[in-house]
Amino acid sequence: MATTELYWDPMDEALDDDPHPIWRRMRDEAPLYWNEQYGFWALSRFADVEAAHRDPATFSSAHGTVLEMMGGDMAATGLIIFMDPPDHTILRSLVARAFTPRRMAALDDDIRSICAELLDGLAGRDEFDYVQDFAAQVPSRVIARLVGVPESEREEQRHNIDGVFHIEPGVGMVNDVSLNAQIALHTYLSGLIERKKAEPGDDLISVLCGSSIVDDQGVERALTDEELASFSNILFSAGTETVMRLLGNAAVLLDRHPDQRADLVDHPEVIPNTVEELLRYEAPSPVQGRTTTRDVELHGTVVPAGSKVLLITGSAGRDEREYGPDAGSFDVRRQFRQHVSFGYGIHFCVGANLARVEGRIALEETLKRFPTWDLVPGGTVRQHTSTVRGYSQVLIRPGT
Repeated sequence: MATTELYWDPMDEALDDDPHPIWRRMRDEAPLYWNEQYGFWALSRFADVEAAHRDPATFSSAHGTVLEMMGGDMAATGLIIFMDPPDHTILRSLVARAFTPRRMAALDDDIRSICAELLDGLAGRDEFDYVQDFAAQVPSRVIARLVGVPESEREEQRHNIDGVFHIEPGVGMVNDVSLNAQIALHTYLSGLIERKKAEPGDDLISVLCGSSIVDDQGVERALTDEELASFSNILFSAGTETVMRLLGNAAVLLDRHPDQRADLVDHPEVIPNTVEELLRYEAPSPVQGRTTTRDVELHGTVVPAGSKVLLITGSAGRDEREYGPDAGSFDVRRQFRQHVSFGYGIHFCVGANLARVEGRIALEETLKRFPTWDLVPGGTVRQHTSTVRGYSQVLIRPGT
């Protein structure tokens, strides 16, 4: 039988429904893939993605990490995800102050309380949207509380964050909906920072407002308002979106594997491992862009300096070379060394520990109350974005 031409378009919604067959072909047939239409290279094997993450000197983030926005000097935006050392190193030092062990430990009870309140409110309903009624609410409430967003303002800002990740077919995130949402969110956070300066509390924005950094010249200074807004934006946006996708994926996958769901009900101690397997199997952020700073040889081909390279984390998580011949199967008891869904090196996800705690507690509380459920036919809707992958709606019908 003739083999269809190997072609991967990261903006093709049809492919995004199930990109894994294409990604497997890329791993096998074109581990260094060239897309002429959009002018990018792509790496799909675990070892290549991991190595690129660990080499920011060669694979730079300074020209953007989202394909349709790559090319200019994105470091000038002040967003830490678009920075290379030394600027990145300076701002990264703030992470330790923001995510202290004490602050993270104190969140456990808050997260469980939020989960219990939301799930108890859904009890007795014939069906509900696990994403919008629960999965989107948990991380949004947790990170909003952590950042310092007042309760009455949280839902509006959650919708702004959803808007930021909106894509239009063919153009991706460069569209009016996304741009207007970015402006609205930035304006809101700038105003919130001014309020926190006037009346500081025990939240991350207040902590950052009172923090200083030492620049690459050895001079200690306070963060600028733009740095404060940009850093708060990253914490707030990333902390809301990715965990929502993780939990939505969990609802779908555990419905498809009822025996494994039953195992978790009987053995909740397996849930932390389940969170790691979910992250490996369906990376909430499946693609990260980088720009080469020098000529680099990969799989016998020289990729020129200044090239766009996409690191397909979602493909790396199912690479048979790393996880064995059953890498394409979901197994809550799978034992493995690592995954790349949080990145590696200097751009390792700042909220990884928080995401793990949220995922664990959310699944624990869900399975306590709803040990079984069925997906409502036609009630599962995938949201197509450039940077995160998952569902915007998962209607479930709890078992009786």
